[in-house]
Amino acid sequence: MAEQLVLFRNGALVDGTSSDPKGPVDVLVEGNIIREVSDTRITADGAQTFDLKGRTIMPGLIDCHAHPTLTDMRVMSLEEIPQTLNAIRATVVMRGMLDRGFTTIRDAAGSDWGLKEAVASRSIPGPRLFISGKALSQTGGHGDFRRRTDSTMMPCSCSHALHMTSRVADGVDEIIHAVRDEMRKGADQIKVMVSGGVSSPNDPLEGCQYSAEELRAAVDEAARWGTYVLAHAYTPEAISHAVHCGARTIEHANLIDKGAAESVAAAGAYVVPTLVTYDALDELGEKLGLSQAMLEKLAVVRRAGMNSLEICRAAGVKMGFGTDLLGITHDYQSREFLLRAQVEKPHEVIASATRVNAEIVRREGKLGVITPGAVADILVVDGNPLADLQLLQGQGQHLLAIMKDGYFHKNRLSELS
Repeated sequence: MAEQLVLFRNGALVDGTSSDPKGPVDVLVEGNIIREVSDTRITADGAQTFDLKGRTIMPGLIDCHAHPTLTDMRVMSLEEIPQTLNAIRATVVMRGMLDRGFTTIRDAAGSDWGLKEAVASRSIPGPRLFISGKALSQTGGHGDFRRRTDSTMMPCSCSHALHMTSRVADGVDEIIHAVRDEMRKGADQIKVMVSGGVSSPNDPLEGCQYSAEELRAAVDEAARWGTYVLAHAYTPEAISHAVHCGARTIEHANLIDKGAAESVAAAGAYVVPTLVTYDALDELGEKLGLSQAMLEKLAVVRRAGMNSLEICRAAGVKMGFGTDLLGITHDYQSREFLLRAQVEKPHEVIASATRVNAEIVRREGKLGVITPGAVADILVVDGNPLADLQLLQGQGQHLLAIMKDGYFHKNRLSELS
């Protein structure tokens, strides 16, 4: 049986490589693959054809630091939620991401193979998932959510939603076991906590976590499985420590300095900033009961966020696009474009959320681009986002069509006149 053909005509192509749209172009999709892109007329008998009349055609967006299973801003409240209920809430979060044009996300801890398979099989609508499984944390680290009064034993991960997010592993042997176990369970990459964080109750933000031997063991074991380590790290010390031990991506990096940025660039590693989560938490955190200690840590990283972009740009660091949102703040996802645009040009921000992020998930040429042979993840925007990034804001109201893997999740193209 022949694959279904879809032909987009007369689109203004935005692909992150230029400050102006290209085209007009025709784009032919066969099945789930882009077969042809041309600035001359494409002929395809039997194709379902849509004349875009100059509207923007662009690749589906990629968020390289997302947490669809962190369904409550008050992270510790996930102790009161069973995994079944949390999974259902996560499906709502993921549908919202797809509605906003995010056709792929890299889950930065919490999602498992089951959720990934549910999306891949189209049992539920959502972005394609690259999962990290449970993040690795040292005792007392960013992923150790035990209260000070808890026993030395971690609760069973089947007991509630929070303990799907991280696991404690200390020493080289435990690290190796933990990496192997997460890979066995279907992880696409491994996340390691290398500094303190805002949401963890008992560790200082400036802490540098895991020894060099432990961190290298995680990197080496991930490499044996054909994958890599992403490192949660805020401070210059933690960032330099992570890249020197072989981490491929640095998450957040708000407190980075010139020396640490140069280390990242020299290693060919990436930084994935996540500015919008601090914006959202600053707006809502106190009302939702974040502790004073968490609010103080939040203020530090929020103030430093914009400066971190400038430092990374100056050092030539490759920057991806992430959001790190929790609970009700997932609706803020697209605001990251506006925050980044205070420092970068619109096409650079779009490139981070498409081409660069495709490199990070190791699908360059397949995701984040509209080129022959790429997966058919395609957005049609009612206007030019290079001139107005507001068109990527909200909950997808300016997206006339969202195609993921060759299927229309949304199609209002018949409304064009």
